[in-house]
Amino acid sequence: MARVELKDLCKVYSGNIEAVKKADLVINDKEFVVLVGPSGCGKSTTLRMIAGLEEITSGTIHIGDTLVNDVPPKNRDIAMVFQNYALYPHMTVYKNMAFGLILRKYPKKEIEDRVHNAAKILGITDLLDRRPKALSGGQRQRVAVGRAIVRQPKVFLFDEPLSNLDAKLRVQMRAEISKLHTRLQSTMIYVTHDQIEAMTMGDRIVVMLDGVIQQVAAPLELYNHPVNLFVAGFIGSPPMNMVKGKLIAENDTLFFVDDQETVKLRAPKSRKDLLQTYVNKSIILGIRPEHLLENPDQKENPNVSINAMIEVVEPMGSEINLYLKIGKQSLTACIHTDSQPEVAKPHILDVDMEATHFFDVNTEKTIY
Repeated sequence: MARVELKDLCKVYSGNIEAVKKADLVINDKEFVVLVGPSGCGKSTTLRMIAGLEEITSGTIHIGDTLVNDVPPKNRDIAMVFQNYALYPHMTVYKNMAFGLILRKYPKKEIEDRVHNAAKILGITDLLDRRPKALSGGQRQRVAVGRAIVRQPKVFLFDEPLSNLDAKLRVQMRAEISKLHTRLQSTMIYVTHDQIEAMTMGDRIVVMLDGVIQQVAAPLELYNHPVNLFVAGFIGSPPMNMVKGKLIAENDTLFFVDDQETVKLRAPKSRKDLLQTYVNKSIILGIRPEHLLENPDQKENPNVSINAMIEVVEPMGSEINLYLKIGKQSLTACIHTDSQPEVAKPHILDVDMEATHFFDVNTEKTIY
């Protein structure tokens, strides 16, 4: 397997459109790294440059110790799994998986061993004589992954491989690919727009926006310590609530007051020194939905509670999502309760202020 290193990687299309801007990234040997971001952020373009399917404008890519900028895709020792599976419809599953090895003139016995071993790992041994049209979406995806496994490449590249599957199959295949990584101990780079896929699969996550890498971190580090407003809002489902307001000081205590002055919350003492320079200045408060806590007595606790109107109640089974309104401000809460909150009724929630985030309005960076 191999380490992958991107240095000052850029991709500019005609019309001076910068798809990727000076990307610096090191993917360690045997690591599972997920590139995530909204459509058009540059994640697939980055993956395609690593694969050699997209020409590099500037910068370098190393796979292992080899500079691969000018190395053709077939000589980079990588295997790619695409969104649309790209199976040959006239070939059986066995021949689809073996085709790349046949072109490279591997011995017949080695081809058989590799195909059957990959089929066993993926649980598709009984499908080897079928053609793609006789397979379900999940089975076709397994065949596409199996075709990559038999290559035994240095690096596996996945380009949104689960986006064509239904929700249940996506969950199942997420687990299958994660188990596959554990079993093969290979370097894997995975592209998705789905932050849930990223959080559940990656050793580290690379968040991209407008061609720029915003943050690279382990899933929980990314969730608990986002570096800026975009990462904070993109990672997490339901997304983080963002409330604009300002900080005020009263009797040596800091309070956050929203722009409409409908919310007044005591700022955490643990961050008083960090926030002191923002007194009487605009600031953004970030509250994750799970940090809006159920108030059993429905009695306001001064400077801790908010009193909102329920607009939508969304039962999720073990939890309930509440879509709330305070003045013109919309909020989402994720609560655990045996009661059934009612639409168009006021509801009091407590805010876990120690778990909140604060952002600079001008730079949009997190205030640490």
